[in-house]
Order: sequence, then structure tokens, then C-alpha cells
Amino acid sequence: MAAAAAAAAAAAMGVWWGPVVRVLVLQATWALGGGQVRYSVPEEAKAGTVVGRLAQDLGLEAGEAEARRLRLVSQGRRASVEVSGASGALVVSSRLDREELCGKSAPCALRLEVLVERPLRVFHVELELTDINDNAPLFPAARRNLSIAESSLLGSRFPLEGASDADIGANAQLSYILSPTEHFRIQEEKSRSKSLFLVLAKALDRETLPVHRLVLTASDGGRPSLTGTMELVITVLDVNDNAPEFNQSVYNVLLPEDALRGTLVAQVSATDPDLAIYGEVIYEIDSVVPPSASDIFSIDAKSGEIRLMGALDFETVTFYDLRIKAKDKGTPPLSGHCSVELEVLDVNDNAPEVWVTSLSVPVPEDAAVGTVVALLSVSDRDSGANGRVRCAVWPAAPFGLVSTFAGSYSLVLREALDRERVSEYEVEVRAEDGGSPSLRARRGVRVPVSDVNDNAPAFAQAVYTVLARENNAAGAELARLWARDPDEADNGRVRYSVWEGGVGGVASAGGGWRPASSYVSVDVESGRLWALQPLDYEEVQALQFEVRAVDAGEPPLCGNATVQLFVVDENDNAPALLPAGSGGPGPGASSEAASGPVSGVLWAWAAWGAPAGQVVAKIRAVDADSGYNAWLRYELWEPRGKGPFRVGLYSGEVSTARALEEADGPRQRLVIVVRDHGEPARSATATLSVSLVEGAEAALAAAGSSSSLGAGLRPAEGGSAATGAAAATNVWLVVAICAVSSLFLLAVVLYGASRWAPRAGVLSGPGPATLVCASEVGSWSYSQRQSRSLCVTEGAGKSDLMVFSPNFPPPPGPAAKETQPEPPALLDTVSGPPCFASRPFLDSLFPL
Repeated sequence: MAAAAAAAAAAAMGVWWGPVVRVLVLQATWALGGGQVRYSVPEEAKAGTVVGRLAQDLGLEAGEAEARRLRLVSQGRRASVEVSGASGALVVSSRLDREELCGKSAPCALRLEVLVERPLRVFHVELELTDINDNAPLFPAARRNLSIAESSLLGSRFPLEGASDADIGANAQLSYILSPTEHFRIQEEKSRSKSLFLVLAKALDRETLPVHRLVLTASDGGRPSLTGTMELVITVLDVNDNAPEFNQSVYNVLLPEDALRGTLVAQVSATDPDLAIYGEVIYEIDSVVPPSASDIFSIDAKSGEIRLMGALDFETVTFYDLRIKAKDKGTPPLSGHCSVELEVLDVNDNAPEVWVTSLSVPVPEDAAVGTVVALLSVSDRDSGANGRVRCAVWPAAPFGLVSTFAGSYSLVLREALDRERVSEYEVEVRAEDGGSPSLRARRGVRVPVSDVNDNAPAFAQAVYTVLARENNAAGAELARLWARDPDEADNGRVRYSVWEGGVGGVASAGGGWRPASSYVSVDVESGRLWALQPLDYEEVQALQFEVRAVDAGEPPLCGNATVQLFVVDENDNAPALLPAGSGGPGPGASSEAASGPVSGVLWAWAAWGAPAGQVVAKIRAVDADSGYNAWLRYELWEPRGKGPFRVGLYSGEVSTARALEEADGPRQRLVIVVRDHGEPARSATATLSVSLVEGAEAALAAAGSSSSLGAGLRPAEGGSAATGAAAATNVWLVVAICAVSSLFLLAVVLYGASRWAPRAGVLSGPGPATLVCASEVGSWSYSQRQSRSLCVTEGAGKSDLMVFSPNFPPPPGPAAKETQPEPPALLDTVSGPPCFASRPFLDSLFPL
């Protein structure tokens, strides 16, 4: 009974102590499991390096670590340390790189889970990786190009991008040294983020040294110190100083943004050393950064395959951070975590875009080269080469593109403009990215060119020749002048005027000087040249003046044209008879139209028995007109038929047609008509009374009259004069014989002189200056003011000896009056060929 009772008591007691022991064990286990062991090991420690006596620090006895299976719970790449089975020490198993595991985070601590079985216990071990100086400073680029104007002031600062050091602490404290130079120095500004500047210490001179090559060295604070270098290539920009002178834990995935749905992103793998369901791992995506991308990815819960379920867009999100959780099926479940960092790779799926942000039009045609016409903004949502845009302008001239800064361009003028050649340009800006294949975009810009007054009016001819008939009506249109100005609006609106400042005008018949503007005027708007007054050929034969065309630009530009106005003669002057011994019309002559002559009486003597062909008188006449209008012919009007006298058609010489007989009577009355060749013709008449006397009386009469009247013509004196001469025949016979002999000798001398003289004799007298070249074929007189005459005294007669040469008088003034030639007198010749031009030649000069 006692034994049974003791056994029963012991059994009851065991039933009570079992739960108590289990609770105590669990509490002890919880207390021990909640503790943490910390170790520190330098990074890059060699494999096998002992980190710490883990078994001892966990309170295990020697040999107990292997018996109780002390081990680490592997968590992917963190398994860089392991537990030595024999000693229970924590040793380095593979390379530890603090920068890879923690980056710039400090301190860098790895959290390890240590598992002890039999009974099962979990310990947390924290392993801190201490930094060593195993990373040298690294610049963003091995070379940096700077452009600095040589006119930069001393102390000018130019920011530089400093080096980076993956280490931390003193190993990452950088200092900079610049290779020796007297022109530059390095300056550091210590603020929240260190700033590095290149400071100009000495003035630059591009002409002395155009390029500076320097080496910037960065040293960290480790021992030993590590360095990194960057070459600075400083190009000195010229400015006008010499006369002119001028500076980017476990899985990393890269996936292009055009990846298809269902694409395998990554496959994570986690192991659980537990058995059965405690070792079965289930994968899930814990979180996604950014959260909006939570439906883009999916993970297979068993295999750990992460696949793409939506579309990626580099331009929207470039980086995804997927927090993956692997948990077992225990209760409560335990989980481990890792990160899948997905970097989206850009593909060229966006074409460039071009915007015109500013447009300054129209562009003046005199705009200087380099003028900014438009500001453009160019962008491409892609990145890298896919987003690197090249721009060009088409056509290549006269505009070009200048890059002002990234993505901004200026459309500038490259060549001079000419609105008269091209008044508007359609410019196309073409953008092309650097993708493969590349994508393109275009943007059209319309650039009108505004006019400036850069073209002076230009006449179609430098010299205009205008023919105007004399006696034209005042206000008659003479010509139309037109000057072209290719400018537009007021710059091309032309006004015309007769320019008084030019050489123009004419000497009037009264000896004064009259400007061209007193004869002609030009319409301001149309350029119509019209006469202010009737033109008189006998007053002015030619007029030269300048017409100026001025535009309405600012400042105005002008062009000139010379107008040569030739007055075409009209037959408005009748022939005028000249009396003997006089240079002008005599009292016994009258002029009229061809319809009816008016008588005037002249006297001459002829001897009985004079042979045929003897000249008894000569009729002189002049015509103030020119050309055919002044070409005279002489006709015997009365008596008609076979009279004893005849008259030279063109010479005006009255000669015997046959021998004179007594039956002819003592006196003959001849009516001679002088006509010109104008249309209609004009004429003048002269009445010549020829007295028939004895030869001696004729000689005496000729002698007496030659001393006073000359040429055998005298005014009528009545019949008593003839009777007195007959009575004195005997008395004066000897005197007559001597006189005849003297006259014969004088005639021979005069004939020789006239034969060998270089020019014909000149008789002066009142009236308009007229040159007469006379011969047996008639006479031709015309104004000498603006014409030249050529008379030939020897050789065969020539029909084309009339030379018209427009002579323009000098401007009015004393010098002009001194050099103006005296008007030539009437030329009285007997011999020599005719001085006239052929009719076709005259018709070409003076068209009717």
C-alpha cells in the first residue's frame, strides 16, 4: 500500500512537474533566443579568418556545437561566413565586400540566424563589416573638357564634378591636388555637399598658350592613401584683347522596356533547412516600389519565377525595387527577404519632338549674319543614344541652327538676305535621334523677309533719245520714262523730276541761258515727259538734261537717266531774199507761201550780143529751217516759154539762155520764185529788171555799180540814168577800157583766191546766223548753232556731206560766253561741189 501510495504520489507529482519544466525550458529558450551576439570583421578578410568563437559565446560546451548541429541559416548571398563544425567558430567562407553589401551605409551590419538543434534554438548574430581602404577615388570621367574665355577675371570659378570613393569614413575623405600651374588652383567649399571649383589664378592669354592640360588628383584619407586622377583639358577661348580675345540584395535584373508579357524577369531561390512543411518555401512579392507597379509583376509561389504581366515604360518608370518574401509553412511562418532591383532599359520607341518657343518674323533683309530668328526646343523621351537628338535645318542656307544648351536651339541667319530674290522662306527643322533604327521628326517654320530700301530706282536706259517736232503743242507728251525699283511699298514707290543739278539747258537765241526745266517737265508719278511750251527748232535744236527717280524709302535712294531731246525741224520759215551787198533780206523782196508770189524789183544790166550762158545776176536767198526744209530751188516764173534768160535751179544765177538780140527790147522783166523742199513748200519771189545796153555802157554800169551795189544788181533809178550813160559814152570810153581791164585782172585774182582759199568767203550782216554752201546745183542753208557743215572745193561732188552731230552747249556763265563761237556770216561762193545730204540719210535723221 505504501509503495503504491508513493508511486501514486510520484505519478501525481510527475504529472504536475512536466508542464512546469516545459514552461521553464521554453522561457529559457526564449530568453536565450532573444539575445544577440555582435562580431566585427574587416571587409576583404581572407577565407578562413576566424570572426568569433560563436559556440563559446552562445554558451555551448566544447564539442557540443558539433553534437547539437550548430549552423547558420543560409540567406542567399549573405552566406559569406560559416560555422566551423569542430570548433564552433564563425569563420569567413568567401569574399566580403562592404561596398557591395552595404554601399555607403554605415555601419554595415549583417544579421545572421544561428540554429542549434536538439533541442531547437535560434540565435541572432550581428556581423559588422568594417571598412578598409580598398577603393580608390573615382572621377566620373577620365577627361574633362573646359572652355574658358581668356578675358575671364581673376578669381573666376568653374565648377568641377568631384571624385567619389565607395569607402566610408576617413577612407572616403578626399582631398584634391592640381598639377603645377600658375594659372589655376583648386578650391573646395565644405558645405552639406562638398563643392569643387577650378579657380583662375592668373590671366589667360590664348595667343601665348591656347590649351592647358592639367591633371587633377584626388586622394582619400586611408592608409596608405589611394588616388584617382582626371585630366582637365582647358581650351582658352579668344577675346578681342590684342585687338580681339575669349569654357549613376541580391538580384539585379536588366530588362528592355519592350519586353513582352510573360517574360521571365528573374528566378529567386530560397532554401529552408527545416523538414517537412517547415522547409517548404512559398514565395510572394512583399512590396513593389513604386506601388503603382504592383500588378505588373507576378511570382510563382513554388518556383520563385518572377514574370512580367504588364507593359514596361522607361519614360514612366526606369527602376523597380521588388521586395520578395519567402516564408515557410510553419506556424507562425518564418520568412526571409531579398530585393530584386529591376532596371528598365530604354528602347527607341519615342520620336523626337520639336517646338518653336519663340519666332521673330518678319526678318529685315538687311539683318546681320547671326541674327536669331527663332528659338526651338527639342526633346526625346528616350534616354542615352535613343534620346540624343541631332538637329539640322533644310534648306541649309541661309539659316542655320546653333545649340544654346541641351535641347535648345537658335535658328540664326547664316547668309545675307535679299527680299527681291526670295521674299519668304519655308524652313524645315529636322530632328533625328541616335537610336537604331532612328526616329525622326520635322517642324516647318515660315520666315517672311521684310523689305528695306536697298535698291535705288534704275532706268531701263542710261540715255534716252527723244525726237520732238517743233511747234508742238504745250503739254504734248514727248516720251515716257520708267525706272524700276524692286523694293516694295514706299521703298519701291518712285517719283520723277527734272534734275536742275545736272548738266541741262540751252543757250537761247537772245544769248541767254535757259534751263531745261523751262522747256520740259516730267510727271511726278507716271514719268511722262511733256513739253511746257512749243519748241522752236530755230531757237534750240537739241536739249540734254537729266531725269531723277527718287523712291520714298528712308533714306531715299535715287537714280538718274540722261535725256537727249532733238527737235525735228518743221517747214515753218519761208525763204528770205538777200539784196546785193547785204547779209539780210532786202527791201525789194517779200516771202510768202507757194500759192502766190508778191513782187519786188531788182535791177541788172546785160550787153547786147552777150553770148549764151553769160551770168548777168545772181539771186541770193536763205531759209532759217534745216535739211530739206532749207534746200532752195530757183524757178523762172515770168516770162514763161523761150525767153532770153534762164535761172539756175539750185544756184540762183541768172544767165543768158541765148545770145541777146535787139528784138528782145531794151528791158526784160524776170519774176523768179525761190522755193524750199518742205511739205508744204514755202516760197519767196523776186522781180529782176534787166536792162539791155551796149557793151561799153554795160561795162561802165557794172563798174559803177560794183563799187556800191555789186554783182550787177541795183535798185531802179528811172530812164534818165540810161540816157545820161549813153551820152557820156565817148567821154568815158578810155575810162571804161581801163576799168574793164582792171576788172578783168581783179576777177582773175579773186578767182585764184577763191580757188585756193581753204574756205569760202564770208559776208557778215544782220539776221540769224546761217551758213550757205552754194554751187551750180543750188544752195542749202541751215542753222549752224547745233550742226556742222563740210564743204569740199575740189574733186567730185559728194552727196553725203551733211554731218549732224548733237552739240550741247556748256552751262551758263562767263566762260560759256567767252568760248561761244561767233555766228558765221552768209557764205557767197561761185564754185565747188554741192554740200547736201542724200534724201534717205536725211529721212533717217528727220522722219516725217
